[in-house]
Amino acid sequence: MSSLPPDPFGPASAAGGAPQPWPQQPGGHGGTLPEGGPGWGPQEQWAGGPLRPSNGGGKAKWLVGGLAVVLAIALVVVITVLVVKPDTGTPTRPSNAGRDGSHSEFASANDTGPIAIITEDPSCAAWRPIQDTLADSAKAGWAQRDALIPASAWSPEQREQYRAMGQAMRSAADQTVPLAKLTTHRVMRQLYEQFIAYARAYADAIPTYTPRDDSLARAANTATGVLGGICQAIRFGSAEARAPMVEQLSVPQQLPPVGDPVDPARFLVQPDPICPDWDAAVAQFANDTAAWRAIPADTPAGQWSPEQKAVTTAVVPVMRDSAKKLEELGQRSDNATFQDLAALAAQYRRAFAQAIPTYNVADNHLYDAGWRATGLIQAACAAAGS
Repeated sequence: MSSLPPDPFGPASAAGGAPQPWPQQPGGHGGTLPEGGPGWGPQEQWAGGPLRPSNGGGKAKWLVGGLAVVLAIALVVVITVLVVKPDTGTPTRPSNAGRDGSHSEFASANDTGPIAIITEDPSCAAWRPIQDTLADSAKAGWAQRDALIPASAWSPEQREQYRAMGQAMRSAADQTVPLAKLTTHRVMRQLYEQFIAYARAYADAIPTYTPRDDSLARAANTATGVLGGICQAIRFGSAEARAPMVEQLSVPQQLPPVGDPVDPARFLVQPDPICPDWDAAVAQFANDTAAWRAIPADTPAGQWSPEQKAVTTAVVPVMRDSAKKLEELGQRSDNATFQDLAALAAQYRRAFAQAIPTYNVADNHLYDAGWRATGLIQAACAAAGS
């Protein structure tokens, strides 16, 4: 398997990895192959950091669009009625067939249908301040860490930076536990649980840290990025606008268990046989989309030059083929969480492909959610030893 994805806060090197504006790669959109390996660029300090449309023209390449972050508002917990979308459209709310609701503490317990584009979720408002606080914690020195230095060689200052970040990850994980119960979507529950599991695993590894343990931080960080992309696509309307155009998947043959969010398990503790093929698919997509990723993200479809339009039109079938491949790889895995995350990556990539002819900046949240979902699986594979 190829090398780990680049550090979320810059590449690990002898000189350390200083944070850079997200994304890092040439052309900007996630998916280039730094140093021969597939990966994704650093975010704005953390996956949940403020993401705004760039005013820098061509200097900002496919940067995730957004608006200024509003003040956090009090979350009103609503016990929602879980419904099934009519057959005329793609289901964007949980599908309930086949569960008896025995896990009543989980709002997502009855979501047994196919993974779809999420157009609303009651947990997003509460998730944002958790992300933002974690982002601020990373700025206290850990973001500039050299991930190649083991704990045995840390200076007192480095040891304190790692200790503080481990504590911040534990705190964020603890605060995320109620959200795993609050969300009405099975895959959101899994994302919250995986963030909790990988964040705690990384914190546990800090006293005896070795470079391999950094993949735990990558998995935790990328899980926050997927959650952020999903919630931002809801917030700015791109999910609702594009969801009806995405074909519904088949009902899953198996479902991940509804476990204990207080102490969730990592979904990959041993290498999955599909990991090498997944890694190759991510690399292939990066290679096939290189020309498209050179187009500035802040240019809507109506302002593309003829050359940009030609390149962008040509990437649509590439997106669709990649989504099909991701879905197929997920189905080949015996791991139900792997299957759901692969389906999530595929569906959000399909939604973005549908958006391209009428692309606006907010649509990039769809791409971001799907792209980072591929990265979460990749980081989990690396953490498991693939």
